[in-house]
Amino acid sequence: MPQSEEHRLVDLEARLEREDPRFTRAMRTGRPARPREYRRTGAWWGLGLGFVVLGAGIVLAQGLLIAGGLVLVGMAAQLADPDPARMTHRRFGRR
Repeated sequence: MPQSEEHRLVDLEARLEREDPRFTRAMRTGRPARPREYRRTGAWWGLGLGFVVLGAGIVLAQGLLIAGGLVLVGMAAQLADPDPARMTHRRFGRR
């Protein structure tokens, strides 16, 4: 392998280690894990919590709870379904 290609692979490995250390550790052990951009556990918990707060606000007729629930649902929905344009710039080999 030419020196320039080896240098690019080392740079790629270092950048991946900085961006998602859990993914690189899992690849080294042979048990791959999902990359960071595909992990959505926190977003699902946020959606659930937001809907619970929204439901409680509706049942109790409390405007502040309704507003808070709507804000939580909106934030979590944004995390669960990120902008596809933002995802494409993180491809390897491109900046």
